[in-house]
Amino acid sequence: MSKAKKEIPNFKTEDEEREFWKTHDSSNYVDWGSANIALFPRLKPTLKTISIRLPENMIYKLKMLANKKDIPYQTLLKQFLSERLESELGEVA
Repeated sequence: MSKAKKEIPNFKTEDEEREFWKTHDSSNYVDWGSANIALFPRLKPTLKTISIRLPENMIYKLKMLANKKDIPYQTLLKQFLSERLESELGEVA
């Protein structure tokens, strides 16, 4: 006989839900033994717009290299950051 699970509250925002799960054990709310594996092959990560100040010369070089690779310069910059994070942290960013 499995222990009765607590009811998961309704959250107004993702931030509110994120804060809740930081301090609560999901095993008190979900029977993971009966859970199914779910695959989301087309799921895209949530993006957040940031502002970053770069030297004009660096932006110029970045745009030149991106043009040679026939990709947008912001995409190239994300690739560079991702590769460096993977290198530094040993994980896929």
